[in-house]
Amino acid sequence: MKSKILLLILILSLSISSKKVSAQNLNISFLLDLSDRIDPKKYPEFYQRDVQYIKSVEKAFIAHIKQKKIIQLNDQIQVYFNPEPKNPEINKLSQQLKANFDKTSSKGSILSLDKTFSEIPIKIYQSAIKDGQFIGSDIWKFFKNNVRDYCIKDNHRNILIILTDGYMYHKDSKFLEGNKSSFITPDFIRSRKLISSDYKAIMVKNKLGFIPVTNNLKDLEIIVLGINASKKNPYEEDVINQYWADWFRAMNVKKFYIKSADLPANLDPVIQKIILEK
Repeated sequence: MKSKILLLILILSLSISSKKVSAQNLNISFLLDLSDRIDPKKYPEFYQRDVQYIKSVEKAFIAHIKQKKIIQLNDQIQVYFNPEPKNPEINKLSQQLKANFDKTSSKGSILSLDKTFSEIPIKIYQSAIKDGQFIGSDIWKFFKNNVRDYCIKDNHRNILIILTDGYMYHKDSKFLEGNKSSFITPDFIRSRKLISSDYKAIMVKNKLGFIPVTNNLKDLEIIVLGINASKKNPYEEDVINQYWADWFRAMNVKKFYIKSADLPANLDPVIQKIILEK
């Protein structure tokens, strides 16, 4: 009887230990918005901020990996676009930002990732700017068709980083269901009279918001970086934040953080704290 109890304790201990290890596995995904928000003629510094935000996330990812023993490694990082850029150079570069680390990984591969994330993101943005197409980002459709398959992995802490100005619009995903929409633009916000301090009451009364595409994102954390609302409406940023927050809650997102465009030096400690859970 005593041996059976000891065996049960051992099994429970191993189970708890296994869960603790799996909880340490990071699966980080980026969804980059290469719309005209990165056009330096309109917003000279914003694409450079994106690059630094990406570097901050990668820095936290590397710090996380270095805390683990090699045998415990089961972590990955990757970059997505939606739709896929027509420029083959961008697609080729983005492949270099996809990396998996496991017990066969070497310290050299970890160091090389740090170098890659210092060089490749800026090349992606420069290539998109040179291309000048700015095809936009269909964020709503990415959530509808891809987010579960691409960004959620069993036995991992799944984090999706969305770099966007907060406006959601793509010509191929402009839908309305009642008063809910798949998009939000400055004109749309004005048309819905969301220009005063009672914007939230108006949203609730008229059931305004994004159309949810699932209710099963309980295993996903989301960080939205770069919200850059029009200054013409003093409540524009509040409205954008409310739209995103309500959408994430409707889809049962585990945790979410919505951050305005700010100096990378200011956001870096915030990003580190979120990802490393300090």
